[in-house]
Amino acid sequence: MTVKMPETFKYEKQGKIAIMTINRPEAMNAFTEEMLAAMDAAFEDFQKDDDLWVAIFTGTGDKSFCSGMDLGEAIPKLNAGEQLGYEDPSKRPFSDVFKPIITAVNGFCIAGGMEFMQGTDIRIAAEHARFGLGEVRFGLVPSGGTHVRLPRQIPWAVAMELLLTGENFDARRAYEVGLINKIVPKEDLMDEAMKMAEKICRNSPLAVRTAKEIAVRQQNLEPAFVLEKALAARVFGSHDAQEGPKAFMERREPNFTGK
Repeated sequence: MTVKMPETFKYEKQGKIAIMTINRPEAMNAFTEEMLAAMDAAFEDFQKDDDLWVAIFTGTGDKSFCSGMDLGEAIPKLNAGEQLGYEDPSKRPFSDVFKPIITAVNGFCIAGGMEFMQGTDIRIAAEHARFGLGEVRFGLVPSGGTHVRLPRQIPWAVAMELLLTGENFDARRAYEVGLINKIVPKEDLMDEAMKMAEKICRNSPLAVRTAKEIAVRQQNLEPAFVLEKALAARVFGSHDAQEGPKAFMERREPNFTGK
């Protein structure tokens, strides 16, 4: 099956391995609604294609894997009090994809980019990669599954530090707390990701998919995702949610009121 992709999102097939690439380096690989739709279509095709066993998810360039939602698109929605992200309250990035996904983190992995990564299984990062969730600094919350997934993937105190301060940390710290599997020189990143994919492809695809499905489904994430979306609505409809991104675009300190 051939899936037509925009220039900003690449979907390639190399034998049993699918390679998904966010391709907007001039904007730090920030994603638009068109890119989200393309990503969903690509992963749906990957899920259905019996000849594809593993996916590698990465970004173009060496500055950023993904810096989150494009603010030019996000601000009008926030001004209208709309919540960003998936319409289905029980779904989050890759929550229903049971084939393995390897993330090759080639730079900044922040905001929505880090939420994408949390929905993947194995994470390999370049030495200069950085990770963070800066949403609270802009009057927002990361409502793409982070409040549910992150405290289950790393220690509670570390997850809370990321969520509540909005600061980021480097690849070494991410490795130490178990957020990523491996750190490599940037020139070796895709080679290492391919080696991992090929290692997985030596196993039974049915066994691999079933192992992942059991591991994911036993967590019963859907009710927690619904709760996250419901509570996040009060933030996205607030004055602060409009003020934070606006202040960022105007290069000034935000004037938060808690309303």
